[in-house]
Amino acid sequence: MKSFKQFINGKWVASDSHKTFPSLNPASGKPIARFQAGTKNDINKAVRAATLALPKWKATPAPKRGEILLEIASLLKKHKQRLGKLVTEEMGKVLTEGLGDVQEAIDVFEYMAGEGRRLFGHTTPSELPNKACFTVRQPLGVVGLITPWNFPTAIPAWKIAPALICGNTIVFKPSSDTPLCALEVVKLLIEAGLPKGVVNVVTGSGSEVGTPLVKHPKVAGISFTGSKATGEFITANAGLKKVGLELGGKNAIIVLDDADLDSAVEGILFGAFGTTGQRCTATSRVIVHRKVKSLLETKLLRRVKKLRLGNGLKSSVDVGPLINQKAVEKTHKYTQIGKKEHAKLLCGGEIIKGKGFFYSPTLFTNVKPSMKIAQEEIFGPSLSIITAKDFTDAITICNNIEYGLSSAIYTNNVNLAMKAVEVLETGIVYVNSSTIGAEVHLPFGGTKNTGHTREAGIEGIFEFSNTKTVYIDYSGTLQKAQGVK
Repeated sequence: MKSFKQFINGKWVASDSHKTFPSLNPASGKPIARFQAGTKNDINKAVRAATLALPKWKATPAPKRGEILLEIASLLKKHKQRLGKLVTEEMGKVLTEGLGDVQEAIDVFEYMAGEGRRLFGHTTPSELPNKACFTVRQPLGVVGLITPWNFPTAIPAWKIAPALICGNTIVFKPSSDTPLCALEVVKLLIEAGLPKGVVNVVTGSGSEVGTPLVKHPKVAGISFTGSKATGEFITANAGLKKVGLELGGKNAIIVLDDADLDSAVEGILFGAFGTTGQRCTATSRVIVHRKVKSLLETKLLRRVKKLRLGNGLKSSVDVGPLINQKAVEKTHKYTQIGKKEHAKLLCGGEIIKGKGFFYSPTLFTNVKPSMKIAQEEIFGPSLSIITAKDFTDAITICNNIEYGLSSAIYTNNVNLAMKAVEVLETGIVYVNSSTIGAEVHLPFGGTKNTGHTREAGIEGIFEFSNTKTVYIDYSGTLQKAQGVK
């Protein structure tokens, strides 16, 4: 079996742990390759390399940095089919979604390349004559990027591209479930001409690699996508670093009594069972008006029962595997909880025996808003149907949750649609669309326990830069602000 090394200071190197770990194909459960089990010492080496590379990279004009990002996008396009297939093999999502994962990476590198000719500050008039006031953007310094397995190409790109265009250098820890996808992206960064030390990759566990990266005194910022529990750990241990967190979600689609139900069913299916429910924006709750609950439920159940499970490389497959056995067990645990809470199981709820990590698409109805299956993030192909009396009740149910990432509403009433946009307590709101489908030129992130990060778009630049305020007095004398004499 092939064994891969880490990338530190422009070289592929083995860890001094002399240990490796496997990455598994979730459709078969078989190992794909082996990777370095990194250590604190590896992190120290990577941070040292990034620190040494920082002055030169920071001094490189941002448009020149943008040219490298544009070349990365070009290389991603060239290798899209190969990388998309790799996403499916290592992560499990169906091939069309694997290709979409790579397309997101292409899009974000193209977008952030353009930001190299902007990186906007702003100007404002001074309260004093003959004095200029403006702001400029400055890199944070060395940043630590910790990414999950569910978008193994796209999410690293969402972090790497803005970090680079702002002039930061990087220590990157990818998920141990999908390290090969991450390393393949890094190979293209190198091919595009990124100088040594600007990006460094250390693979390994959260405790051995993630924790020393979070605590390292020379790391100026941490960007993390993953669980709420890990986000809380980072917050408690990062010190005064700038920390960006994109955590969990318990996202809902509201379906009102005037909605196009066929359209709503399409959005619910893709939101709940696309990526096998393993998205932070996945639809895990449907809040439906009582007048159309029965009809929507009938239409939805018919479609869920027709979903085909299997290896995502097969064009006939609709839903791929879960990422690992632990995810299967977690999803099944929530099925058991739902039954104990007396929710009605309409279909699914079964571990699929045989090779790989498969779980049948699961649909519960008669779910009360307070039930655990309606409150806690499952991160699997499990969907709860909740009945609402009216618009106001639906909004209340939707908001009564600890997370606040994404929400959606299906209605033909423009007044209610606009009111929902105003009152839904999520960072993202969709009207007549699913809870998934973010575009890279717009900010992405949530509220409440989802975290406070806004990735992508212009706010992605804010995540990886500091604002410096500049005053230039050309009056020839000492002028004192606030009217001081």
